[in-house]
Amino acid sequence: MTRTKSLVTGGAGFYGGILLKHLLDLGHSCVSVDLVTGDFRHPLLRSVEGDIRNPESMDRLFADEGFDVVFHCAAMLAHDRKSRDLLWSSNVEGTQVIADMANRHRVGHVVFTSSNCLWARNFGRPVREDDVPEPIEIYGRSKWEGEQILAEPENRFSSTLIRCPTIIDEGRLGLLSILFEFIDDGRKVWVVGGGHNAYQFIYAKDLARACVSAAERRTQGVLNIGADDVKPFRDVYQYVIDRAGTGSRVATLPLRPALAAMRLAHRMRISPLGPYQYRMIAEDFVFDTTRIKRCLDWEPSLTNEEMLWKSYQYYRDNRTEIMSRKSVSAHRQAARMGVIRLLKWIS
Repeated sequence: MTRTKSLVTGGAGFYGGILLKHLLDLGHSCVSVDLVTGDFRHPLLRSVEGDIRNPESMDRLFADEGFDVVFHCAAMLAHDRKSRDLLWSSNVEGTQVIADMANRHRVGHVVFTSSNCLWARNFGRPVREDDVPEPIEIYGRSKWEGEQILAEPENRFSSTLIRCPTIIDEGRLGLLSILFEFIDDGRKVWVVGGGHNAYQFIYAKDLARACVSAAERRTQGVLNIGADDVKPFRDVYQYVIDRAGTGSRVATLPLRPALAAMRLAHRMRISPLGPYQYRMIAEDFVFDTTRIKRCLDWEPSLTNEEMLWKSYQYYRDNRTEIMSRKSVSAHRQAARMGVIRLLKWIS
């Protein structure tokens, strides 16, 4: 990729930070914009604490910097939201501002990290790019709306919309920190219905490679991404447990009662798990990645179990420091267990 000036929205977040470091390693000049201050420094990096929903400040930023490419990674997560209106405003209105600025300042290309939350059902087969989105919760709807904004035929820029499953790497915490705490403390790791469902992840560094390649090639349209050889959750967890050697083990809960209890706990606001997690815990979801492999000459480097092990290792080695973190993105801090702590006590 010819050296460019890139804007990374959400650059202080978990994935945004990994993408920034990848771009900087390749010699690109970067600007990060985020609501929180990033702690990473580099001679080719300018970090801006700002809100992408503010058209005046974004207009000044785009005018001053003259971006060639925008990597739009900023998003408010469903379990991190203060309100539904704030999530929608951040994810949709923020995306509209980015599109407006890209048009006004003649940015060449925008790469958008979308989501597998565009669906809430098991297809019984790998999901293709031409499968029509059917989001049922606000985060998925906000991502679908963002895709449509960036794919408007009137836009002067080209865009790549990369649909991602759960992004995993060293430092990925959030709700995964609950799983890691159970393993680290030698507790039972619970699956539902036997844990035979296969749910795809993507390694963050593999995603970063794809994003940069898409920008370089100006690939237009939707691309699915994800790991190969997706094994059932039970096998993925067992791989990490075996390598951790903590005495933890996989145990199962009956499917229907477990899902009913999770829905009730969510409605009572005593659990961090929401509709997206219900599906991950109980159903299959795998993307067909044929197109991205063909268009970008891309291949994943890690399987689900390998990337989850790397993420657990980071948690194990940094657990004390992680528990003291404040004012960082949701994926870079441990999630609160809520009622799940009761399950740990009996595990």
